[in-house]
Amino acid sequence: MKRTKKKIEFSSHTGNLALMRNYVRAFLERFPFSERQRTLMVLGVDEACTNIIRYAYRLRDDQLISLSLEGGNDCVCLRLRDYGQQAGPNSMKSRPADLIKPGGLGLHLIRNAFDQVDYVLRSRGTELVLTKNLE
Repeated sequence: MKRTKKKIEFSSHTGNLALMRNYVRAFLERFPFSERQRTLMVLGVDEACTNIIRYAYRLRDDQLISLSLEGGNDCVCLRLRDYGQQAGPNSMKSRPADLIKPGGLGLHLIRNAFDQVDYVLRSRGTELVLTKNLE
């Protein structure tokens, strides 16, 4: 299977998230993931975008989010790029999953959906690299 690459850019308006989810789902359908794995990955990317809007862009709806999707024989890699405020390394902690309170489960969901989650601090903003291995 040859490498597949796609890229989508959109503004940080929550109204764009449904379109982004559909785009990611359509991309993932080319790969032999289970329906459950695909759904988890789509939810993980959605959660990451929500975090960008909430924390990097402080709810501003006119900022750029860039999503690159790449797939090959061994894995798919989704790169989510923002140009907003960087989170400190200590703020990227997910809380225990059994603690009942709102917030903090997003990172847990993202880490469950992907095999590798890397935050790359850029001169402006952050790149989140989500990798899922093919069986």
